[in-house]
Amino acid sequence: MLEVKLHDVGEGMTEGEVLHYLVKVGDSVITDQPLVEVQTDKMVAELTSPCSGIVKEIRIDEGEVVQVGTSLLYIEFDESERTEQKLHVEVNPVSEMKGKSTNNNEEKALPMTYKRVLATPYTRKIARDNNINIEDVRATDPSGRVTEEDVFRFLEGIQSTEESVKNEKQTVFSQEIPDEIPFKGIRKKIAEKMTKSLFTIPHVTHFDEVNMTNLLELKEKMKASGESISIPAFLIKALVISLKEFPIFNAELDEENSRILLKKNYHIGIATNTESGLMVPVIHQADKKSIKQINKEVKWLTERAIAGKLQPFEMQNSTFTVSNVGPLGSTGATPIINYPETALIAFHKTKKQPIVNSHDEIVIGHIMTFSMAFDHRVADGATAVEFTNRFAGLIEQPHKLMLELI
Repeated sequence: MLEVKLHDVGEGMTEGEVLHYLVKVGDSVITDQPLVEVQTDKMVAELTSPCSGIVKEIRIDEGEVVQVGTSLLYIEFDESERTEQKLHVEVNPVSEMKGKSTNNNEEKALPMTYKRVLATPYTRKIARDNNINIEDVRATDPSGRVTEEDVFRFLEGIQSTEESVKNEKQTVFSQEIPDEIPFKGIRKKIAEKMTKSLFTIPHVTHFDEVNMTNLLELKEKMKASGESISIPAFLIKALVISLKEFPIFNAELDEENSRILLKKNYHIGIATNTESGLMVPVIHQADKKSIKQINKEVKWLTERAIAGKLQPFEMQNSTFTVSNVGPLGSTGATPIINYPETALIAFHKTKKQPIVNSHDEIVIGHIMTFSMAFDHRVADGATAVEFTNRFAGLIEQPHKLMLELI
């Protein structure tokens, strides 16, 4: 009998919530077959079977939160049957029997086959919620991975042809408004981390604004030449340059040893809103990447975060975090620092408004507000103002930003 325990699927993980079992007692399983989905503080992970065998007991109920090392279920395996089971994993009984005459006395029971489907836990959940066997869904992605779009497309195909596409989509997404929402999983972990940050770090928030007019003009010129670069890529590069000049904001306070650790790496966290809660994928070594590379990585990580595909290493070791809430319509906020970092900056809405240019003329400019929260134990207000002034100067005069890249 083999125990399947909850193991650490991410750095520093201590507990996890059992979301959904993919098997039941009595099921035959093979090596690497997904057994259970577990919610950690950062992601939904699948635990797979370490061997072939039969599920004999499930010890933990769905919805329970357990510590790492807890036994979730037991699998009974037979060493002599492992090889035979593996040989039959890809066997198609129809093709094997085709053209052969058989009778009831000659037929032999074929071992249960299992088709390993590539899909994220979120995609599997959509399939389950709509009573769809994910093995029946055809993958359109070249990698063979089944996406949520594939599931919805499959669902639309089996619904009544008398319904309109609009009604089909409403049927897929319609849900009754619940009387309550479970406070667990990622949402609970976010709450715990935010509480620790707010009650540990004396927060100070500095508000300022930056003239985005010249940068937006540069962006449009680059777009006309065939290079489409998002504004966050420029902002992140300007931040990294400023952090190198003001390393106190790329630091971590080590209270136990009475020291401030100035980080030599510049790993920028990107606060991303997802259905599961706030995720912070990380652009590692941002100082060694071009604006074009940063732009590509921001898009890639954001898409993976929203789709629930982030791996633990993609969310680790951030040294400074940015939050781009402007597209949502935000005009200001007092953000909570991503503990144990020293600071976080939030970019808010960019608005057209009258400004006075260098010739004392009133013109229309594009002004973005931003707020920077920092740890007052580590840095002072004057230093924060100097830091944001340097950042704003690089954005308002993009040619200076370009010079820093040489």
